[in-house]
Amino acid sequence: MTTTLRIREPQELLALIPYQLGFQPLTSAVVVSLRGARRRVGLVARVDLSDLREDDDGRQLARELVSHVASDGGRSAVLVLYPDTQTAEEGRSLDSVWEAARTVQEAAAPFLDAVDVWVVTRTGYFALECTDRLCCPAGGRPIDDLVATVTSARMVLSGAAVVETRDDLARVPRAPEPDRRRANAAANRWRARRRAATTVTALRAWRQEGLATWRTAQESLADGVRTSAPALGRIEAALEDTVVRDAVLMTLVSGSGDLAEMLVDAMDSETTDDSPHGARRAVDVRVGAAIASIVDPDVGARPDVDLSTSACTVLEAVIGHGRRTGQAPALTLLALLTWWCGGSTRASALLDRALRCDPGYRLALLVARAVDAGMPPGWVRTLRESDDAI
Repeated sequence: MTTTLRIREPQELLALIPYQLGFQPLTSAVVVSLRGARRRVGLVARVDLSDLREDDDGRQLARELVSHVASDGGRSAVLVLYPDTQTAEEGRSLDSVWEAARTVQEAAAPFLDAVDVWVVTRTGYFALECTDRLCCPAGGRPIDDLVATVTSARMVLSGAAVVETRDDLARVPRAPEPDRRRANAAANRWRARRRAATTVTALRAWRQEGLATWRTAQESLADGVRTSAPALGRIEAALEDTVVRDAVLMTLVSGSGDLAEMLVDAMDSETTDDSPHGARRAVDVRVGAAIASIVDPDVGARPDVDLSTSACTVLEAVIGHGRRTGQAPALTLLALLTWWCGGSTRASALLDRALRCDPGYRLALLVARAVDAGMPPGWVRTLRESDDAI
Protein backbone atom coordinates (compact mmCIF):
# COMPACT_ATOMS: atom_id res chain seq x y z
CA MET A 1 0.00 0.00 0.00
CA THR A 2 1.31 3.50 -0.86
CA THR A 3 0.43 6.29 1.54
CA THR A 4 1.41 9.96 1.38
CA LEU A 5 2.79 11.09 4.72
CA ARG A 6 2.57 14.68 5.87
CA ILE A 7 5.26 15.20 8.47
CA ARG A 8 3.00 17.36 10.60
CA GLU A 9 0.75 14.35 11.10
CA PRO A 10 2.98 11.65 12.67
CA GLN A 11 -0.04 10.04 14.30
CA GLU A 12 -1.25 8.98 10.84
CA LEU A 13 2.00 7.08 10.26
CA LEU A 14 1.92 5.52 13.72
CA ALA A 15 -1.67 4.45 13.14
CA LEU A 16 -0.71 2.87 9.82
CA ILE A 17 2.11 0.64 11.12
CA PRO A 18 -0.01 -2.08 12.82
CA TYR A 19 -2.09 -2.41 9.65
CA GLN A 20 1.05 -2.68 7.52
CA LEU A 21 2.44 -5.36 9.82
CA GLY A 22 -0.90 -7.06 10.40
CA PHE A 23 -0.40 -7.18 14.17
CA GLN A 24 0.14 -4.83 17.09
CA PRO A 25 3.90 -4.64 17.67
CA LEU A 26 5.29 -5.02 21.18
CA THR A 27 8.91 -5.07 22.35
CA SER A 28 9.65 -4.16 18.74
CA ALA A 29 11.59 -1.68 16.66
CA VAL A 30 9.94 -0.73 13.37
CA VAL A 31 11.73 1.17 10.61
CA VAL A 32 9.61 2.93 7.99
CA SER A 33 11.20 4.02 4.73
CA LEU A 34 10.12 7.42 3.39
CA ARG A 35 10.64 7.42 -0.35
CA GLY A 36 11.11 10.26 -2.79
CA ALA A 37 10.43 13.97 -2.51
CA ARG A 38 6.82 13.27 -1.58
CA ARG A 39 7.97 11.12 1.37
CA ARG A 40 5.81 8.17 0.48
CA VAL A 41 5.67 5.31 2.94
CA GLY A 42 7.66 2.41 1.53
CA LEU A 43 9.25 -0.54 3.28
CA VAL A 44 8.07 -1.29 6.81
CA ALA A 45 10.51 -3.59 8.65
CA ARG A 46 10.23 -4.93 12.21
CA VAL A 47 12.85 -6.46 14.50
CA ASP A 48 12.91 -7.30 18.18
CA LEU A 49 13.84 -4.26 20.23
CA SER A 50 16.26 -6.30 22.32
CA ASP A 51 18.22 -7.36 19.23
CA LEU A 52 19.39 -3.78 18.68
CA ARG A 53 21.14 -3.84 22.06
CA GLU A 54 23.48 -6.72 21.24
CA ASP A 55 26.73 -4.78 20.76
CA ASP A 56 28.21 -5.87 17.41
CA ASP A 57 25.12 -7.85 16.42
CA GLY A 58 22.90 -4.86 17.17
CA ARG A 59 25.02 -2.54 15.04
CA GLN A 60 25.03 -5.07 12.21
CA LEU A 61 21.25 -5.39 12.42
CA ALA A 62 20.91 -1.61 12.31
CA ARG A 63 23.12 -1.47 9.21
CA GLU A 64 20.95 -4.12 7.55
CA LEU A 65 17.81 -2.10 8.31
CA VAL A 66 19.37 1.03 6.84
CA SER A 67 20.46 -0.97 3.79
CA HIS A 68 16.87 -2.13 3.27
CA VAL A 69 15.64 1.47 3.47
CA ALA A 70 18.26 2.66 0.98
CA SER A 71 17.47 -0.23 -1.40
CA ASP A 72 13.81 0.74 -1.14
CA GLY A 73 14.65 4.25 -2.36
CA GLY A 74 14.20 5.82 1.05
CA ARG A 75 15.74 9.25 1.56
CA SER A 76 14.84 9.33 5.24
CA ALA A 77 13.19 7.03 7.75
CA VAL A 78 11.12 6.92 10.88
CA LEU A 79 12.09 4.57 13.70
CA VAL A 80 9.22 3.60 15.98
CA LEU A 81 10.05 1.82 19.23
CA TYR A 82 7.49 -0.23 21.15
CA PRO A 83 8.84 -0.98 24.64
CA ASP A 84 6.76 -3.18 26.92
CA THR A 85 5.91 -0.32 29.26
CA GLN A 86 2.65 1.04 30.52
CA THR A 87 3.45 4.75 30.51
CA ALA A 88 5.48 7.26 28.53
CA GLU A 89 7.50 8.13 31.63
CA GLU A 90 8.69 4.52 31.84
CA GLY A 91 9.46 4.48 28.13
CA ARG A 92 11.61 7.60 28.35
CA SER A 93 13.73 6.07 31.10
CA LEU A 94 14.58 2.80 29.37
CA ASP A 95 18.18 2.34 28.26
CA SER A 96 16.97 -0.04 25.53
CA VAL A 97 14.97 2.76 23.92
CA TRP A 98 17.85 5.24 23.83
CA GLU A 99 20.39 2.61 22.78
CA ALA A 100 18.19 1.37 19.92
CA ALA A 101 17.61 4.92 18.69
CA ARG A 102 21.33 5.77 18.84
CA THR A 103 22.36 2.54 17.11
CA VAL A 104 19.99 3.04 14.16
CA GLN A 105 20.73 6.75 13.81
CA GLU A 106 24.47 6.14 13.76
CA ALA A 107 24.07 3.46 11.09
CA ALA A 108 21.84 5.76 9.01
CA ALA A 109 23.98 8.91 9.24
CA PRO A 110 26.09 8.26 6.09
CA PHE A 111 23.13 7.20 3.94
CA LEU A 112 19.88 8.90 4.99
CA ASP A 113 18.89 12.51 5.52
CA ALA A 114 17.37 11.85 8.93
CA VAL A 115 15.83 9.23 11.20
CA ASP A 116 13.05 10.55 13.41
CA VAL A 117 12.37 8.40 16.48
CA TRP A 118 8.96 7.87 18.07
CA VAL A 119 8.11 5.73 21.06
CA VAL A 120 4.73 4.05 21.54
CA THR A 121 3.80 2.65 24.95
CA ARG A 122 0.55 1.10 26.13
CA THR A 123 -0.93 4.45 27.17
CA GLY A 124 0.89 7.13 25.18
CA TYR A 125 3.29 8.01 22.41
CA PHE A 126 5.93 10.70 21.97
CA ALA A 127 8.90 11.85 19.89
CA LEU A 128 11.95 10.59 21.74
CA GLU A 129 14.06 13.72 21.29
CA CYS A 130 11.24 16.23 21.72
CA THR A 131 11.72 18.48 24.78
CA ASP A 132 8.61 20.60 24.20
CA ARG A 133 6.15 19.39 26.82
CA LEU A 134 3.29 21.08 24.98
CA CYS A 135 4.06 18.85 22.00
CA CYS A 136 5.07 15.74 23.93
CA PRO A 137 3.88 15.97 27.55
CA ALA A 138 5.43 13.84 30.28
CA GLY A 139 2.68 11.27 29.92
CA GLY A 140 2.95 11.28 26.13
CA ARG A 141 0.17 11.99 23.70
CA PRO A 142 -2.91 9.84 24.41
CA ILE A 143 -2.72 6.46 22.72
CA ASP A 144 -6.38 6.84 21.75
CA ASP A 145 -5.25 9.51 19.26
CA LEU A 146 -3.93 6.69 17.06
CA VAL A 147 -7.35 5.11 16.87
CA ALA A 148 -9.14 8.32 15.95
CA THR A 149 -7.18 8.93 12.73
CA VAL A 150 -8.15 9.09 9.10
CA THR A 151 -5.77 6.21 8.45
CA SER A 152 -7.44 3.94 11.02
CA ALA A 153 -10.88 4.79 9.68
CA ARG A 154 -9.83 4.00 6.11
CA MET A 155 -8.22 0.73 7.16
CA VAL A 156 -11.34 -0.38 9.05
CA LEU A 157 -13.61 0.57 6.16
CA SER A 158 -11.41 -1.39 3.75
CA GLY A 159 -11.74 -4.50 5.91
CA ALA A 160 -8.15 -4.48 7.20
CA ALA A 161 -7.64 -6.07 10.60
CA VAL A 162 -4.89 -6.18 13.21
CA VAL A 163 -4.31 -9.30 15.29
CA GLU A 164 -2.91 -9.17 18.78
CA THR A 165 0.48 -10.80 18.20
CA ARG A 166 2.74 -11.80 15.33
CA ASP A 167 2.18 -15.50 16.05
CA ASP A 168 -1.54 -14.97 15.46
CA LEU A 169 -0.74 -14.20 11.81
CA ALA A 170 0.34 -17.81 11.26
CA ARG A 171 -2.60 -19.40 13.01
CA VAL A 172 -4.88 -21.55 10.86
CA PRO A 173 -8.17 -22.86 12.29
CA ARG A 174 -8.02 -26.51 13.33
CA ALA A 175 -10.54 -28.90 11.78
CA PRO A 176 -12.80 -30.94 14.07
CA GLU A 177 -11.04 -33.95 15.57
CA PRO A 178 -13.01 -36.60 13.60
CA ASP A 179 -12.00 -34.91 10.33
CA ARG A 180 -8.37 -34.71 11.45
CA ARG A 181 -8.37 -38.42 12.23
CA ARG A 182 -9.76 -39.26 8.79
CA ALA A 183 -7.21 -36.98 7.11
CA ASN A 184 -4.34 -38.50 9.10
CA ALA A 185 -5.40 -42.05 8.22
CA ALA A 186 -5.53 -41.13 4.53
CA ALA A 187 -2.13 -39.41 4.74
CA ASN A 188 -0.57 -42.50 6.31
CA ARG A 189 -2.02 -44.73 3.58
CA TRP A 190 -0.67 -42.36 0.95
CA ARG A 191 2.79 -42.37 2.54
CA ALA A 192 2.72 -46.19 2.54
CA ARG A 193 1.92 -46.15 -1.17
CA ARG A 194 4.90 -43.83 -1.73
CA ARG A 195 7.22 -46.26 0.07
CA ALA A 196 5.82 -49.13 -2.01
CA ALA A 197 6.43 -47.26 -5.30
CA THR A 198 9.79 -48.88 -6.02
CA THR A 199 9.68 -48.57 -9.83
CA VAL A 200 9.84 -45.46 -11.98
CA THR A 201 6.38 -46.18 -13.36
CA ALA A 202 4.83 -46.62 -9.93
CA LEU A 203 6.50 -43.47 -8.58
CA ARG A 204 5.33 -41.44 -11.56
CA ALA A 205 1.78 -42.70 -11.09
CA TRP A 206 1.86 -41.84 -7.38
CA ARG A 207 3.08 -38.32 -8.09
CA GLN A 208 0.59 -37.77 -10.89
CA GLU A 209 -2.27 -38.90 -8.69
CA GLY A 210 -1.14 -36.63 -5.85
CA LEU A 211 -0.97 -33.66 -8.22
CA ALA A 212 -4.39 -34.56 -9.63
CA THR A 213 -5.82 -34.59 -6.11
CA TRP A 214 -4.50 -31.06 -5.62
CA ARG A 215 -5.94 -29.93 -8.97
CA THR A 216 -9.35 -31.35 -8.09
CA ALA A 217 -9.36 -29.73 -4.66
CA GLN A 218 -8.50 -26.34 -6.09
CA GLU A 219 -10.87 -26.49 -9.03
CA SER A 220 -13.82 -27.79 -7.01
CA LEU A 221 -13.84 -24.62 -4.91
CA ALA A 222 -15.15 -22.74 -7.93
CA ASP A 223 -18.26 -24.92 -7.70
CA GLY A 224 -18.52 -24.45 -3.96
CA VAL A 225 -17.47 -28.04 -3.23
CA ARG A 226 -15.39 -28.50 -0.09
CA THR A 227 -12.51 -30.97 -0.29
CA SER A 228 -12.99 -34.09 1.83
CA ALA A 229 -10.76 -34.82 4.81
CA PRO A 230 -9.19 -37.91 3.17
CA ALA A 231 -8.31 -35.90 0.06
CA LEU A 232 -6.66 -33.24 2.23
CA GLY A 233 -4.66 -35.98 3.94
CA ARG A 234 -3.49 -37.26 0.56
CA ILE A 235 -2.40 -33.76 -0.41
CA GLU A 236 -0.48 -33.39 2.86
CA ALA A 237 1.45 -36.58 2.15
CA ALA A 238 1.93 -35.75 -1.54
CA LEU A 239 3.48 -32.35 -0.71
CA GLU A 240 6.17 -34.12 1.30
CA ASP A 241 7.57 -35.20 -2.08
CA THR A 242 9.54 -32.22 -3.41
CA VAL A 243 8.65 -32.99 -7.02
CA VAL A 244 4.93 -32.84 -6.26
CA ARG A 245 5.44 -29.73 -4.13
CA ASP A 246 7.27 -27.96 -6.96
CA ALA A 247 4.61 -29.06 -9.42
CA VAL A 248 1.92 -27.61 -7.15
CA LEU A 249 3.88 -24.36 -7.10
CA MET A 250 3.69 -24.27 -10.89
CA THR A 251 -0.12 -24.52 -10.73
CA LEU A 252 -0.18 -21.20 -8.86
CA VAL A 253 1.21 -19.31 -11.87
CA SER A 254 -1.49 -18.11 -14.24
CA GLY A 255 -1.07 -19.41 -17.76
CA SER A 256 1.24 -22.28 -16.78
CA GLY A 257 -1.13 -24.80 -18.38
CA ASP A 258 0.10 -28.37 -18.02
CA LEU A 259 3.58 -27.35 -16.86
CA ALA A 260 3.03 -29.03 -13.49
CA GLU A 261 2.26 -32.37 -15.12
CA MET A 262 5.21 -31.95 -17.50
CA LEU A 263 7.48 -31.29 -14.54
CA VAL A 264 6.39 -34.51 -12.85
CA ASP A 265 6.96 -36.50 -16.03
CA ALA A 266 10.34 -34.87 -16.72
CA MET A 267 11.62 -35.47 -13.21
CA ASP A 268 10.59 -39.10 -13.27
CA SER A 269 11.96 -39.74 -16.75
CA GLU A 270 15.31 -38.35 -15.62
CA THR A 271 15.89 -41.52 -13.61
CA THR A 272 16.06 -43.70 -16.76
CA ASP A 273 19.03 -44.23 -19.04
CA ASP A 274 17.13 -43.02 -22.12
CA SER A 275 16.14 -39.69 -20.53
CA PRO A 276 14.80 -37.16 -23.08
CA HIS A 277 17.22 -34.42 -22.04
CA GLY A 278 15.88 -32.03 -24.65
CA ALA A 279 12.39 -32.29 -23.18
CA ARG A 280 13.77 -31.78 -19.66
CA ARG A 281 15.61 -28.63 -20.75
CA ALA A 282 12.41 -27.28 -22.28
CA VAL A 283 10.58 -27.89 -19.01
CA ASP A 284 13.39 -26.21 -17.08
CA VAL A 285 13.07 -23.12 -19.27
CA ARG A 286 9.33 -22.92 -18.64
CA VAL A 287 9.81 -23.46 -14.91
CA GLY A 288 12.39 -20.66 -14.89
CA ALA A 289 9.94 -18.35 -16.64
CA ALA A 290 7.24 -19.21 -14.10
CA ILE A 291 9.57 -18.46 -11.18
CA ALA A 292 10.63 -15.21 -12.86
CA SER A 293 7.00 -14.10 -13.02
CA ILE A 294 7.01 -14.29 -9.22
CA VAL A 295 10.39 -12.75 -8.32
CA ASP A 296 11.78 -10.83 -11.32
CA PRO A 297 10.89 -7.11 -11.48
CA ASP A 298 11.42 -7.09 -15.25
CA VAL A 299 8.69 -9.66 -15.92
CA GLY A 300 6.99 -9.90 -12.53
CA ALA A 301 3.23 -10.43 -12.66
CA ARG A 302 0.56 -10.06 -10.02
CA PRO A 303 -0.83 -13.39 -8.79
CA ASP A 304 -4.18 -14.37 -10.27
CA VAL A 305 -6.83 -13.56 -7.67
CA ASP A 306 -8.94 -16.67 -8.23
CA LEU A 307 -5.93 -19.01 -8.35
CA SER A 308 -4.31 -17.55 -5.24
CA THR A 309 -7.55 -17.48 -3.27
CA SER A 310 -8.41 -21.10 -4.01
CA ALA A 311 -4.83 -22.24 -3.38
CA CYS A 312 -4.70 -20.46 -0.02
CA THR A 313 -8.02 -22.03 0.93
CA VAL A 314 -6.82 -25.55 0.10
CA LEU A 315 -3.44 -25.09 1.78
CA GLU A 316 -5.05 -23.75 4.95
CA ALA A 317 -7.43 -26.71 4.92
CA VAL A 318 -4.49 -29.11 4.57
CA ILE A 319 -2.76 -27.41 7.51
CA GLY A 320 -5.93 -27.36 9.58
CA HIS A 321 -6.54 -31.08 9.03
CA GLY A 322 -2.93 -32.18 9.39
CA ARG A 323 -0.42 -32.87 12.12
CA ARG A 324 0.74 -29.84 14.06
CA THR A 325 4.40 -30.70 13.53
CA GLY A 326 4.36 -32.03 9.99
CA GLN A 327 3.20 -29.13 7.88
CA ALA A 328 6.44 -27.56 6.61
CA PRO A 329 5.61 -28.09 2.88
CA ALA A 330 2.07 -26.67 3.05
CA LEU A 331 3.13 -23.83 5.36
CA THR A 332 6.01 -22.92 3.03
CA LEU A 333 3.81 -22.87 -0.07
CA LEU A 334 1.23 -20.79 1.80
CA ALA A 335 4.00 -18.40 2.91
CA LEU A 336 5.38 -18.10 -0.62
CA LEU A 337 1.95 -17.39 -2.05
CA THR A 338 1.20 -14.90 0.74
CA TRP A 339 4.49 -13.11 0.05
CA TRP A 340 3.71 -13.02 -3.68
CA CYS A 341 0.35 -11.43 -2.87
CA GLY A 342 2.14 -8.72 -0.87
CA GLY A 343 1.72 -10.08 2.65
CA SER A 344 5.37 -10.28 3.68
CA THR A 345 4.67 -10.01 7.42
CA ARG A 346 2.27 -12.95 7.50
CA ALA A 347 4.61 -14.82 5.16
CA SER A 348 7.44 -14.37 7.66
CA ALA A 349 5.27 -15.68 10.51
CA LEU A 350 4.23 -18.69 8.42
CA LEU A 351 7.86 -19.42 7.56
CA ASP A 352 8.80 -19.29 11.23
CA ARG A 353 6.11 -21.87 11.89
CA ALA A 354 7.29 -24.02 8.97
CA LEU A 355 10.85 -23.96 10.29
CA ARG A 356 9.66 -24.93 13.75
CA CYS A 357 8.15 -28.01 12.09
CA ASP A 358 11.35 -28.73 10.13
CA PRO A 359 14.35 -26.46 10.91
CA GLY A 360 16.21 -27.74 7.86
CA TYR A 361 13.42 -27.41 5.29
CA ARG A 362 15.35 -25.94 2.35
CA LEU A 363 12.57 -24.15 0.49
CA ALA A 364 11.43 -22.46 3.71
CA LEU A 365 14.99 -21.35 4.43
CA LEU A 366 15.35 -19.99 0.89
CA VAL A 367 12.10 -18.03 0.98
CA ALA A 368 12.81 -16.82 4.53
CA ARG A 369 16.13 -15.32 3.39
CA ALA A 370 14.31 -13.32 0.70
CA VAL A 371 11.55 -12.18 3.05
CA ASP A 372 13.95 -11.31 5.88
CA ALA A 373 16.04 -9.28 3.43
CA GLY A 374 12.97 -7.21 2.65
CA MET A 375 12.85 -8.39 -0.96
CA PRO A 376 9.38 -7.79 -2.41
CA PRO A 377 7.86 -9.87 -5.22
CA GLY A 378 8.67 -8.75 -8.75
CA TRP A 379 5.41 -6.94 -9.46
CA VAL A 380 5.74 -4.85 -6.28
CA ARG A 381 9.25 -3.75 -7.20
CA THR A 382 8.05 -2.80 -10.68
CA LEU A 383 5.23 -0.78 -9.11
CA ARG A 384 7.64 1.01 -6.79
CA GLU A 385 9.98 1.92 -9.61
CA SER A 386 7.17 3.38 -11.69
CA ASP A 387 5.87 5.24 -8.62
CA ASP A 388 9.32 6.78 -8.02
CA ALA A 389 9.31 8.09 -11.57
CA ILE A 390 6.21 10.20 -10.87
